[in-house]
Amino acid sequence: MTQPDQHGVPSEPEASAQAEPAAASADQHLIDTSTGRAHGHDDCPQCGSTEVSRKGNTLSLICGFCRYEWVGSRLEDTHGLGEGIGELEGRTFTSGAADISSGEDLVTLKCQGCGSEVVIDTARSLESRCHWCRSILSINDKIPNGAVPDGILPFHITKEEAIARIGEFAGARRFFALKKFRDEFKPDNVLGVYMPYMTVDGNVSARFHGKGEVQTRRYTVKTGENTHTTYYDANQFDVIRDFDLHIDDLIIESSAGRSNIDNRENTNNIINSLLPYDVKNMVAFDSNYMGEMTAEKRDLNIDDVTRKAHAQFLTMARESIRDDIRGYDRGVQWTHEDLEVHGSRWASVFVPVWLYSYAERLDNGRMMIHYIAVNGRYGNVMGSVPINKSRLWGVTALVTGLTALVAWPIGAAAMLAG
Repeated sequence: MTQPDQHGVPSEPEASAQAEPAAASADQHLIDTSTGRAHGHDDCPQCGSTEVSRKGNTLSLICGFCRYEWVGSRLEDTHGLGEGIGELEGRTFTSGAADISSGEDLVTLKCQGCGSEVVIDTARSLESRCHWCRSILSINDKIPNGAVPDGILPFHITKEEAIARIGEFAGARRFFALKKFRDEFKPDNVLGVYMPYMTVDGNVSARFHGKGEVQTRRYTVKTGENTHTTYYDANQFDVIRDFDLHIDDLIIESSAGRSNIDNRENTNNIINSLLPYDVKNMVAFDSNYMGEMTAEKRDLNIDDVTRKAHAQFLTMARESIRDDIRGYDRGVQWTHEDLEVHGSRWASVFVPVWLYSYAERLDNGRMMIHYIAVNGRYGNVMGSVPINKSRLWGVTALVTGLTALVAWPIGAAAMLAG
């Protein structure tokens, strides 16, 4: 029997369709996150020294010469990125999230200390030392090749902590790991790297339409000498949910190499398994926070990741009404799902990852890259270890055999008892 539920109305004829999320408006709004600082010296605001570094695991920066300390500003506070999600229309984006130009990666800076010219490869680093006077030269503001983000989330987990966690992860899988991996495993080879992501806010409306069932009776019928079948009766309802949703700081990968998941050649997807990150603590980008860490450059534009973001918006919309439909104890089958994105807001950010990699040559001659990664903020670990398949199959066969040996006398006893 079909009835309207307390939040809905009788449905249209049933259809098995899943609507594509609607695209955002063509309107474009730029938030200028440039600092106006010239590339080159990134110096202490008190004495002018370039010997600036991060103080431990804090958000403070400290001058190595005069010991002056200061704290970088939170990205959301600086540009109001945590406000007004419900008023977003069209596409709003920051300077760091603007489309990437095809400019060169090599940037030449003139040292203000001695006048020498220093070349920085922005695909690998955002700072370098002058080879003559040892001054530190940095890329301090946005450049249009995607190398400089709007915000950075500094490491909290130390290298020593990451080494210990990676060693523990691999050790727990040591028995089934390849002998070559066990012999060559050196967790101290772990590297700290900043990975490029985008954060996106969404002002969306969702409409779901489907069939929900509430069980009214459950009973069992004997269908044979030793067999039974369970049946149930249920009332069926048309279920409609139509609501607005404000999505804050969804994080989307913006590296083509990392988002290209090919399980035949790498285990890239373990990077995304480290999510989430505490992006509310993101600070406005300052190269001094990077220290000796490397960074991977963003190479995807907003248009390249919009479809993925909208798919995740839809998933979040489904999850947001999970509690509201618990009364349908037999579940709800959605037949129509519509998502309208009224507005979105994008920013480009760096998040911290400790990374250990191991190359395995497969039987077909191809190389398979295994990664073990640690979330640089929370310390959770995810990874892949090359497996000794012969040992795995041997243990599987042994367990299967033991199970059969245990089951045989039980079955035999049952037959004798019968």
